Amino acid sequence: MEDLSERIVLVAGASRGVGRGVAAELAHRGATVYATGRTVLDADLPPDVVRVPCDHVDDDAVARVFARMREEQARLDVLVNSVWGGYERMVEAGRFTWPLPFWEQPRWRWDAMLGAGVRAAFVASQEAARVMVPAGRGLIVNVSSWAAQKYAGNVLYGVAKAATDKLTAEVAHELRPHGVAAVTLYPGLVRTEAVLAAGVFDLSNSESPEFTGRAVARLATDPRVLEKSGRVLVVAALALEYGFTDVDGKQPRPLTIADV
Repeated sequence: MEDLSERIVLVAGASRGVGRGVAAELAHRGATVYATGRTVLDADLPPDVVRVPCDHVDDDAVARVFARMREEQARLDVLVNSVWGGYERMVEAGRFTWPLPFWEQPRWRWDAMLGAGVRAAFVASQEAARVMVPAGRGLIVNVSSWAAQKYAGNVLYGVAKAATDKLTAEVAHELRPHGVAAVTLYPGLVRTEAVLAAGVFDLSNSESPEFTGRAVARLATDPRVLEKSGRVLVVAALALEYGFTDVDGKQPRPLTIADV
């Protein structure tokens, strides 16, 4: 198990899902973890996680989070961007809107996915870079999915995920000379609260939310992480490369674009 006791981490979007699992796993490994989200005070997180309520569409609120971290810690080692939007209000006027063609999609979903998702990652990465660049080290992780590379049933979702991947590649290019890495992570089917509640998924090759946290822990302690900067990395493939398993001891099969 990696010792992260000297690492300062911010997980943006840690109220539930993958973000919550990442925050819990990194705290379990000794990191000082700040967790943000609109409902993070109610999240199932270890007691030593510093919970900071924040709506990531509010730039001033995000700035206050980073100001507090600079005051209390004076540095930031890892930023994980797991904020997302667009899953709310799936049913409108009795109609399930998610699988509708783009010309019938509610336009608020564009703002939710590109604003609460991609823009939130951009703003948090800006704030993090202002701390990491002077220090000459750091890691930014953006959570995305294979929907960035193959049609997965919703145009807006695919556009937003592709934008997330491109954001990683572009900021990695500018951060590399300063010793700061940026990567995109693709989890597989994750046993989030929403997935479990749905009760319709085949979970035989699923992953815990903490599994992604284990990948972040290995990346954060890899002295050659800059060699991976700018790349899309599949969580289960990293598990094989680094030699770690999920919390239940299983080794999920890495998904490929053919599985989408």
